[in-house]
Amino acid sequence: MKAKKILTGFCIAGIVVVLALALAYHRMTNRNKAVAKGIFLYRTGLADRHWQLKPTTKKYTLVSPDFLIDGIYKSMEGPTSMHMVELTQDTALVWLTGFRVQALDARTRKKISNDFVCHTNFDLNEVRYYDGLHLENRIGTKYPRVTSLSHGMESFHFPKGYGVPMRGNDLLNVTTESLNHNIKDTVLWVKHQVDIEYSEQELKPLMFGSAFIMLPYDEYDPYKEPMDPSKNYCIPIETGAHNYKNAEGKRLSGHWVIPPGKNTYRSSANAQLQIRDSLRLHASAIHVHPFATSITLFDKTTHTAVFTSRVVNFKDRIGIERIEPFSSETGVWLYKSHDYEVVLTVDNTTRVNQDMMGTMFLFYYDSELDAKLQQRKRKAM
Repeated sequence: MKAKKILTGFCIAGIVVVLALALAYHRMTNRNKAVAKGIFLYRTGLADRHWQLKPTTKKYTLVSPDFLIDGIYKSMEGPTSMHMVELTQDTALVWLTGFRVQALDARTRKKISNDFVCHTNFDLNEVRYYDGLHLENRIGTKYPRVTSLSHGMESFHFPKGYGVPMRGNDLLNVTTESLNHNIKDTVLWVKHQVDIEYSEQELKPLMFGSAFIMLPYDEYDPYKEPMDPSKNYCIPIETGAHNYKNAEGKRLSGHWVIPPGKNTYRSSANAQLQIRDSLRLHASAIHVHPFATSITLFDKTTHTAVFTSRVVNFKDRIGIERIEPFSSETGVWLYKSHDYEVVLTVDNTTRVNQDMMGTMFLFYYDSELDAKLQQRKRKAM
């Protein structure tokens, strides 16, 4: 009788725990649900949790763990995984020249629609990276993300003769995330194949940076309605991530809500560009969300566009068909005395609010590093 009571007590406790976990899961955001499901699937062995690595000369290929697509995952909500890469086993310089990501059927390994590709980020360990290049003065001054691929720009290459240098055994953090804007009732297993292209031949060095839209919001009542886009303020998606402060201490968001219809958003780029005197811009990779139609680096001093990337959205579903990159062997000069801003145009063709980001990853000729490399070469001769 006593044993039966103990067993009953354990059963009741078990039911309470299961109900509590179910309630907690129900209250999670879509992003956190994806994380929780991923942890469960990987730890129970129901999904392949391992990265598969295929390093070859001039290209390093990775295939991600399984991603379960079991519903709608908007940008930055889907299952994700991260892996650290060493392109080679020594400190000799290699030159990053291009990046590519492709969605695969997890079971057949055949290519499928890149509608299931969200972000693929490439980040360096900035202390190790700049210390190895003897550029210690840059530590802590720049975000260590080299670039990011995303839906609509699943591949990106630098102009001929240019590359981002790094020591072969520096750590490159690759993070890839899945996406599903359109298929509600589905159970798909997806992998991502990521290719990192590089050269062992010396190229002209590129320095990486970024500029992105940051909009002010009411930090005391951030989600209040209605929103007036004409006043260039926003409702943030959340106040935790992609949250910043400007020089005046005002709160800014880099991930915000756009209402139905056409709108234009703009944000000063001067502090992000960090121009000491002048910079020669050679390339830019773009990250925007569906319903963006263009993004421009605009010179307010000359009233001209430095470049504009046009964004083509699918007409039969939510998603981006193509984003124009910027690439130039000759380059375009930027000057400290000029005033720059990022300008984003959007057209939300749905009847509900959508989320938006507008980021450009920028690549400049690195004259400081080039001088150091040439000096090192002369000493070795």
